[in-house]
Amino acid sequence: MNTSKNLNINLSEKEKFEKACKFVIRLGTLAHQYGTQSKRLDTFLTQVIQTLGYNGIFKSTPTEISFTFKQEQELWHKTHLVTFSGPGFNLAKMAKLDMLVAKVIRGAISLDNAIEMLERIDKLKQPFNEYLVAFGYAIAGAGYAGYLQCGVYDIILSALLSIIVYWIVKKSSKFSERFELATPVLSAFVAGSIAALCSIFIPSLQVYFITLAAVIYLIPGFSISNGVIELTYKYVVSGLTNIVNGLFYLVLLFCGAWVGISMVYSLFHVVQAPEVHIPIIFMWPSIMVLVVGLCIIFQTPPRDFIWAIIGCLITCFGIILGIHMGNVDLGNFLGTVFAVIFANIWSSRTNRAASIVLLPAIVLLVSGSIGFRGFVSYTSGNTQLGQQQFAHMFVVAATIAMGLILGNSLAKPKTTL
Repeated sequence: MNTSKNLNINLSEKEKFEKACKFVIRLGTLAHQYGTQSKRLDTFLTQVIQTLGYNGIFKSTPTEISFTFKQEQELWHKTHLVTFSGPGFNLAKMAKLDMLVAKVIRGAISLDNAIEMLERIDKLKQPFNEYLVAFGYAIAGAGYAGYLQCGVYDIILSALLSIIVYWIVKKSSKFSERFELATPVLSAFVAGSIAALCSIFIPSLQVYFITLAAVIYLIPGFSISNGVIELTYKYVVSGLTNIVNGLFYLVLLFCGAWVGISMVYSLFHVVQAPEVHIPIIFMWPSIMVLVVGLCIIFQTPPRDFIWAIIGCLITCFGIILGIHMGNVDLGNFLGTVFAVIFANIWSSRTNRAASIVLLPAIVLLVSGSIGFRGFVSYTSGNTQLGQQQFAHMFVVAATIAMGLILGNSLAKPKTTL
């Protein structure tokens, strides 16, 4: 009888442990797919498994997560590996995950119900449908073209080409992985070709800037900056993976644009004309248009939408302050510090995931577009400017990393996604 009771107790403990592991694995998998940074995700999962009464070690990169679990009385660890093609962004579902885990930690929901809720969250409808996301792409492209002080025709064409890029991205996700890997090349090729064709009739068009604005969501500046940030936190594997993947993606985008534009220019004679620019006073409003577009693309929860915009406004204030102090890089640094402090305070007051308001602000600061312009300078023969722009991309990433460290030191972050 005693042996039977002990066996039942052991089976019950084993079932609880297996259930806890299943929950954390599914939680980590979904959080990775919704765009959580590696350091934040690892810390979050560690807190969750400890709350459930077990030990765990988690290591995530842009392409995989290693889950390691251990019961107190056991000698051996249990390891599980999940691989991904790459992270995405969905702030609405990320916020739902964060709220669910908060209930688990408080004991307000059973683990069985929490596992069921994870699947419901993954199947939730997006707050913004495909037509609104296409609109988000359009205004993001138009906003970035305005930030570059392009002309009115450039801005309009950037918005239209951004919709085409969205269609390519949407369709490629439904096909094989091989076609999905061709998405950056195809998107930039189509945008560059159409922009070059339009320049035959409107010679003042800034073809490369239009192409850059059209693919701005695909520019891997966040990946490169995030890689530098993770290196500062000694996340070497994840950091190097982000940097290498980002640079490779950047090369693919530029090659697609360069081939498309060069092909059109080799087939048709294009008359050069002076470039047209909008007044500089429209630069900052254009950035706000870009931010709204990014928030729609990232599926920011409607209840938090205004807070994400406020976070970006605070970031812009830091950028302007740094510029007035005489240094653009100082502006990026101050903008990051202000964004992190605001996100951490907002997260503590609302018990919401800090990434909801922090991610759009960081993307606003990222440096990938500078690298794209560096490649353009290289191909036009201005190698010195190209080297400066390419190197400056990493300087911007470093200033963002230092801003995150200082911001988290000044306002202690709450452990959220």
